[in-house]
Amino acid sequence: MDAGPADLTTREDAPRRVPRARKPVLDAVLAGAVDVARAVAEELAEGEPVGEHLGASVEGERLVSHEFACLTPGYSGWRWSVVLARAPRQRQATVVESALLPGPEALLPPAWVPWSERLQPGDLGVGDILPTTADDPRLAPGWSDGTLAPEDEDVAARWELGLGRARVLSLEGRADAAERWYAGDGGPDAPIAQAAPAHCASCGFFVPLAGSMRLVFGACANVYSPSDGRIVSVDHGCGAHSEAAVLPAPPAPPEPVLDETGYEVVSVAPVAPVVVPEHGEGSVDEAAPAEELGHS
Repeated sequence: MDAGPADLTTREDAPRRVPRARKPVLDAVLAGAVDVARAVAEELAEGEPVGEHLGASVEGERLVSHEFACLTPGYSGWRWSVVLARAPRQRQATVVESALLPGPEALLPPAWVPWSERLQPGDLGVGDILPTTADDPRLAPGWSDGTLAPEDEDVAARWELGLGRARVLSLEGRADAAERWYAGDGGPDAPIAQAAPAHCASCGFFVPLAGSMRLVFGACANVYSPSDGRIVSVDHGCGAHSEAAVLPAPPAPPEPVLDETGYEVVSVAPVAPVVVPEHGEGSVDEAAPAEELGHS
């Protein structure tokens, strides 16, 4: 029975076997070139001692890397790595690259963090300049024309045209500042506020801020307050409140102290009063004339 055209299998249609990639083996010439690799590592160490040979590993076809222990202070666990190669039928090793690499137990420096993320409050000193990015979410263009809703934009920052400020605080910038101030030393949870006789809202030295911030924050203008010249919340407080005019009562005087070291205390009985008897009849008659005293 003749086979149809669909039953015919040509050599082009037969499945092909994909050859497997051969795994590279350790080249004997490169593996034995330890002295060549050590010389490169010593040159790279710039006078520092190079430790023992840690072994050789296959990197590819006729490509071997030698590793040596690093004895440089501060690089515990690091190793000098020297990669050697050779061309086919070549009997000499050629240096491809060399580097100082961390080992499995190497001491590594902390991850690098950009300066903008490392900066902390208080780091800015005299003469330092801190640039702000063009897309800083804390700022918004200063030409707002008041088309945004009041809950989305500060009332004081609605119309900044002509005031000379290219950018003003955005809603995110105001919220970030309000949360930071309220949770800081000028907020209601500060120890001095917990012991205050009253809140800043009723203090005559409290100067409210402008805009929507005046609902929660103001500045202290009391020279005797620890918050003088700082932002405080309306529910903050201190002992220098303007209405804390009631002076504390003076302390009661102590009991008198009796010094008994210079004399002796003696109990004395009360003295009975002297009774003078009435004058009765005597031997001289009161009607008789008085006698002369007979003074010479």
